[in-house]
Amino acid sequence: MAAKSLLVLGIDTCGPTGSVALGRLSATPGLEGRCSNGSSIEILGQTELDGRRYSEKLVTVVGDLLRSHGVKLRGVGCIVAVNGPGSFTGVRVGLSTVKGFAMGAGMPVVTISRLAVLTAKAGVNAAALDAHRGEVFLRVVGGELLAGVDELAEIAAPERMAVCDEAAAKVLRAAWPETELVEVAAPTAADALEHAASRVLAGDFVELALLDGNYLRRSDAEIHFGASA
Repeated sequence: MAAKSLLVLGIDTCGPTGSVALGRLSATPGLEGRCSNGSSIEILGQTELDGRRYSEKLVTVVGDLLRSHGVKLRGVGCIVAVNGPGSFTGVRVGLSTVKGFAMGAGMPVVTISRLAVLTAKAGVNAAALDAHRGEVFLRVVGGELLAGVDELAEIAAPERMAVCDEAAAKVLRAAWPETELVEVAAPTAADALEHAASRVLAGDFVELALLDGNYLRRSDAEIHFGASA
């Protein structure tokens, strides 16, 4: 029996830099990048994005990537969108673009946390990303949250944690000196495609009307407005 195969587009605009990736997902083994459930994904291409120019370049970069592989948007079977945590503006730009693509081409969307991608990439159960202001976006058993040194002191320290930036590592060393930090490269859209493959095949899609960012922190505008209300 022929393998079930479809093209999947990954978009990650959450970090200081971002990326878009195109992959071919198969429900049976045989391609590069074997997934945990026996499915496989072949990464056909990936393009990096300058985080300062997401709003200017994202649509163009996606179009260029698809054209370079002879693919039209309607030929993509699903979008995997990294929905945060990270830059508030970056997350908003990415998800707005994803929603536009999905509505225009009638394709489903799977969302995934950047922290979840980082833990999978490092092969551990906990991870942290720089949230600035001496805080980290944290993933531990039980969920995800925004935490500074004081909040970390009230949480049981995991034995191992994935990190991809020095700012987050510095906060963790101060709060949890006994925790082993597993340093890996920042997660990418290709990593997101690999980690979300089983969810794509299972049809674990988000309703577009409910598509939203995994912000963990309110925007500065919301904070300032709330303080003055």
